[in-house]
Amino acid sequence: MTVLRFGSIVLGLLLASSHGPIGHSIIAGGVLLGYALWRSVYPIRFEARRGALATGFELALSLAAVAGTGLWGSPYVVVVLTPIVVAGLARGIPLAVAFAVASSAIIGIPYQFVETNPRLSLTLSWTAELILLALLAGYVRRLVTEAEARTTHAIERMRRLSEANALLFELHRVAQTLPASLDLAETVASTMTRLRDLFQPDVACIVLREDLANSWSVAATYGVRMAPTLKASQLPAPLRRASTATHPILIADIQGESAQGVGFSSVAGLYAPLRARDVLVGVIAVELSQTTPFEPRHVGLMEGMANQAALAIDNARWFGRLRTIGADEERTRIARDLHDRVGSSLAYLGFELDRLCRMVAQGNDVGQELQSLRQDVRKVVSEVRETLYDLRTDVSDSQDLVATLEAFLARVRDRTGVEIVLRHSSMRRLPLPQEREMWRIAQEAVTNAERHAQPHTISVVWQCDEQGAVLEVADDGAGLRPRSAPRMDSYGMLGMRERADSIGATLQVQSTPGQGTKVRCQLGDR
Repeated sequence: MTVLRFGSIVLGLLLASSHGPIGHSIIAGGVLLGYALWRSVYPIRFEARRGALATGFELALSLAAVAGTGLWGSPYVVVVLTPIVVAGLARGIPLAVAFAVASSAIIGIPYQFVETNPRLSLTLSWTAELILLALLAGYVRRLVTEAEARTTHAIERMRRLSEANALLFELHRVAQTLPASLDLAETVASTMTRLRDLFQPDVACIVLREDLANSWSVAATYGVRMAPTLKASQLPAPLRRASTATHPILIADIQGESAQGVGFSSVAGLYAPLRARDVLVGVIAVELSQTTPFEPRHVGLMEGMANQAALAIDNARWFGRLRTIGADEERTRIARDLHDRVGSSLAYLGFELDRLCRMVAQGNDVGQELQSLRQDVRKVVSEVRETLYDLRTDVSDSQDLVATLEAFLARVRDRTGVEIVLRHSSMRRLPLPQEREMWRIAQEAVTNAERHAQPHTISVVWQCDEQGAVLEVADDGAGLRPRSAPRMDSYGMLGMRERADSIGATLQVQSTPGQGTKVRCQLGDR
């Protein structure tokens, strides 16, 4: 902008010197030149509102010089271009066009009334040129802004890639030093082995904090025997001190501090808290029973060792808890399946045996009843076999939901004689956890219809595309009686609703007595 500003002023001075008397023109040129010099030292900045005001002042100064030296015939008329270009590049088309229209009006209107032979075409041509210049400056600003946005986006992307690369490098280093197993016993044993290799201690121990019981469990020891569980008050003094510290503690003379270490005859000890996620996980200790002291390098080594061991042990403990929760949920699911499918049959056999026992006590012949009971037992055994087979059946990476349903419905058709229709339209597969829950919902709905509805036909519909998935199981059986319709607390209904909730799906059950039941599970926007 400085070059444009000085260039237009110099051009104006040259034109003024070639057109006779130059008194007013020299004064106007001097003022404009002085302003240009001042702006070269203190350029206009548009970070604040005053930038637009400064550009407006420059436009007003330029218009005053033009108006005082001949309007459209002024040698300085090109000076007006500078503030218009600055406005367009800094604030865009609206401000630049406003400056162009204002300049044209301020110069053109007096020109039409003051000049003896005004030319309207001259005013119109200058107006058009000023507006086109304003539009061009605004368009250039738009292009520059878009280019800056693309550059900023590229730089930000490179920054994120660089951060991700650094993070992966650090994770790789951690993975090389941490125990590979997520089993707590293996992790503790590996940590103890590394302690012995690094520090050559006479006594070492790893104690873990039990939050719920407010106690400490002894995970591993070397060179000393300790009780499996210790209360906080039973911890040796150096371990209690380390549990409240943030960095390893070196005690060069344990007995000199009137304390006792983990080992009865220990002389020096190095103790470190195990912290993960800013939470105390446990404490590790290594002690020497000889006069050879620990060196300062051992403290840094212990801190690095403690950080890695804390992460490994915390990961192993959380993995164990999650595995326990998963096993509990699976046991609950199997209990529900066995209750709904086998429990009633076993209860029936128990009632029959009680009845036969009463008949035997009364001296009645039970031969025929035993034959009938034998057939019932065979049915129950077959039912248990089918139940176990169904429990083992599941979708997998190699077997999708449709293939699993076809095999299951074929078994139901063979053992019941019910007409079963499967219609499916699958454009894609769901994630495996969602597909497994959908399969269990379908299995539960078909089993309920088979056992309780006495249907002639069971219809199963499965549709899956990019928008979501829909599963429908409908039968033409007895339906739910009005009193039993809200059986939302039954194992089967509760299990289906829990499965649907776990994958973010909605489950609807519609039933009309004597007309059948329809179970619909919808996932996504279908």
